[in-house]
Amino acid sequence: MGKKRRKKRKLTARQRQQGMRKIQKAGVFVLASVFAILVGVKFVVPLFASDEYKENNGEAINAFQPDIDVELLTVNPYSRPGTETNKITGIVVHYTANPGSTAMDNRNYFEGLKDSHETKASSNFVVGLEGEIVQCVPTWEVAYASNSRNIDTVSIECCHPDETGRFNDATYQSMVKLCAWLCMKFDLTSEDVIRHYDVTGKNCPKYFVENEDAFAAFRDDITQAIENTPSE
Repeated sequence: MGKKRRKKRKLTARQRQQGMRKIQKAGVFVLASVFAILVGVKFVVPLFASDEYKENNGEAINAFQPDIDVELLTVNPYSRPGTETNKITGIVVHYTANPGSTAMDNRNYFEGLKDSHETKASSNFVVGLEGEIVQCVPTWEVAYASNSRNIDTVSIECCHPDETGRFNDATYQSMVKLCAWLCMKFDLTSEDVIRHYDVTGKNCPKYFVENEDAFAAFRDDITQAIENTPSE
């Protein structure tokens, strides 16, 4: 014989209301959980995973900024493409390989590439023989200087009086101060100041590649400059 069908128990109006309340509460809990997750993604992820450009500002940092002659290049495909950088994670030091040339000589060479199309080259800053600092490209834009590291570094071309590539005292002191200021701007240390050589193996800057002790001393001087900066 087949089994008798079990008769379905009819719910009372009160039981139906209680059931609906339970479903509503469960729904509210699920929505609250989803909202909490979304809020967490919005506010926590940018703090730990953002690679967007950002810089620090403040009285101490602004007071420490060296004199900079802002002579921005015309936006063009050969020396200032106008491409935004990512978060700055390093500073790359170069030498001009053009003994005796001035900061403006090198800046004007970069500017002329928009017409000559000779190559793609530029730098964010050029430090001259008298310690002058010329800015060619904003720090939030890519300069054509450091190959694969163009996207997350600031580049500095440095002038030198002769073929040895050794920097004179005026150039050197401005290099130290500019690097220290940039470290403060981007939450970096002197260990984040590297040579073009460290990116590609190119003999640049020549004197710092051929004299490792001089480069180590340069980094030490940057650290000292940062530590001697008055806090806010």
